[in-house]
Amino acid sequence: MPTETVRVLLVDDQELFRRGLRMVLEADPGLEIEEAHDGLSGVARATASAPDVVLLDVRMPGMSGPRAAAAIKEVAPSARIIMLTASDEESDLLESIRNGASGYLLKDSSVDQVSDAVRRVAAGQSLISPPMATRLLEEFRLLATRGEPEPRGTKLSDRELEVLRLVALGHNNREIGQKLFISENTVKNHVRNILEKLQLRSRVEAATYAVRERLLDLP
Repeated sequence: MPTETVRVLLVDDQELFRRGLRMVLEADPGLEIEEAHDGLSGVARATASAPDVVLLDVRMPGMSGPRAAAAIKEVAPSARIIMLTASDEESDLLESIRNGASGYLLKDSSVDQVSDAVRRVAAGQSLISPPMATRLLEEFRLLATRGEPEPRGTKLSDRELEVLRLVALGHNNREIGQKLFISENTVKNHVRNILEKLQLRSRVEAATYAVRERLLDLP
C-alpha cells in the first residue's frame, strides 16, 4: 500500500537554507513541498493550501515565527507546526509552542532527522526533547501559581488521566503504551479523546491543563 503524501510548507527568510532544505525533503517521494519566504507569505500560503506540516523559522523579519505560528493555526487549524531554530535555547520556542507549534527542529539536523520529524509530526506526535519538556512544565507551573484557582473536576476516565499525566511528562505514544501495557493505537485514541473532552488543540495544551489542575506530582 503506498504511503500517503504529506504536504509540507517550508517558511524561512534565508533563501539558501530554504532551497537546500527543500532539496533534502524532495528526496523523499512521500513529501510534497512548497515554500514561503517570510511569516506573512507563509500565512497566505497556509490559507490557500492547508498544509499537513509547516516548517517555520523562529526568527524572521516582519512577522516573527511565534506570531506566524498563531496566525497559521487560525487559518489552517489542522496543520502541524515544527519550528526551525539554530538553538534549542531560544526563548521564542516557548511562545511558539504556546501558539500551537508541535515542537522544534534544529537547523543542523541530518537529512534523516528532518524527514523523520515531518512524518512523526504529521502522524500526530510532538517533537519536544526532555530538556524542553522540563522547561515547559516549569513555565506552566509558574503560570499556574500566578493564576486564580479553577475547578478541578474532570470529564476524563481514570485511564485517560494516566495517559494525560504521561503526555504532560513528555512521553510519546509508544512510551506511554509500554508503560501502561496498551497498544500505541489505543494511546492515540485516548489522546484524541482527551483533547476532545477538554476542548484542547495540542498535547502541549494538555500538559498545561495537567499542571494547572495539579494532576502531576511536581516538587
